[in-house]
Amino acid sequence: MTQHNFKPVDEQLAYLKKGIAEIIPEEQLKGDLEKSRNSGKPLRVYLGVDPTAPDLHLGHTVVLRKLKHFQDLGHTAVFLIGDFSAMIGDPTGVSETRPPLTREQVDANAKTYLDQVFKILDREKTEVRYNSEWLGKMSATDVVRLCSHYRLARMLEREDFRSRLQNNHPISVHELLYPLLTAFDAVSLKSDVEIGATEQKFNLLVHREIQREYGLPGQSILTMPILVGLDGSRKMSKSLGNYVGITEPAQEMFGKLMSIPDQLMWNYYQLATDRSEQEIAQLKENVASGKLHPMDAKMKLAEEVVSVFHGTESGRTAADHFQRVFRDRQAPVEAPISKVRRGPAKRLTALLVELGLAPSKSDAERLIKQGGVEINEQRVDDFRKEVDLTQADEFLLRAGKKKFLRVVVE
Repeated sequence: MTQHNFKPVDEQLAYLKKGIAEIIPEEQLKGDLEKSRNSGKPLRVYLGVDPTAPDLHLGHTVVLRKLKHFQDLGHTAVFLIGDFSAMIGDPTGVSETRPPLTREQVDANAKTYLDQVFKILDREKTEVRYNSEWLGKMSATDVVRLCSHYRLARMLEREDFRSRLQNNHPISVHELLYPLLTAFDAVSLKSDVEIGATEQKFNLLVHREIQREYGLPGQSILTMPILVGLDGSRKMSKSLGNYVGITEPAQEMFGKLMSIPDQLMWNYYQLATDRSEQEIAQLKENVASGKLHPMDAKMKLAEEVVSVFHGTESGRTAADHFQRVFRDRQAPVEAPISKVRRGPAKRLTALLVELGLAPSKSDAERLIKQGGVEINEQRVDDFRKEVDLTQADEFLLRAGKKKFLRVVVE
């Protein structure tokens, strides 16, 4: 086994504590880091993810990034794909029994997940496991034995189950099995630490308890807060439309990140970048003192996040594009080209509809009245304006903040 030279424990802990919600119990993790440093043997740290949807968004990367922090420190990062548990469905935060996924759906989603997680984790140093390796082989006797280690009353203390019982919503027996089966993951992996979101705390505590029932020390737990979505109030989620997808084009990601409320950017610096607490505090101070404009701080954030998923150059290009189009109000270098036939003058409102820059003439009229239309960077105030199309020429048309077209008359 490779012997590691680990950093001093206090240094490791300071790095690991960035952005966390809770360590349960912190003394145990500290002791384990100490033992690991003395023996040169890395801790086994795992994150379990059920591949229930094909694409990850920035919210999912918060726990992944914490796993990366352990990896950065020389510990063994285990990325566990819950291919078996995904077919049951995690009852956390769910008000009704969810339909189980098919094997095919799970496999397809798992493949996409792996393509995406290695944008954060080091592929060479990550141990990837699937919980069907052990859960798929359990006999009925094994399952009964596992269930004998936990009490129903404790399971029903769980918030989602309790509220469903109170509201007379059904709970299927297989949902009660979910935390127990995933606890067997922790037993099989012999993990020292498990990482999860705060909403997973109940499951994580069950995992720790079941490990002990099977004669293991019982892992430490590290929970991460939920990333608030772009709306600044609710959890980031695809269904709420307030998310940043990590496979979205660089410019789109950048634009979305620039739309978050100023106060929220510090939370994103904490949970979505590798910047240290000291660096974040310094940036915050610079903004508070007026030394740094909040928009510049936010542009740094957006560039850093985009660079993680698209590379440094794409991050830089997206920042330049945003600066030019939104801050300097210049046209993008690569504004799309649309061709129109030469002919008599045409009403601007009709042209905007024809070019797909407005859904209807009344919308086009409203946009012009609001000062949202420019021809060659000159604002048009008259919605009755006619555009001369008798000459072979080209002009730049802007509609709203983001839509630019280079119109070629031929």
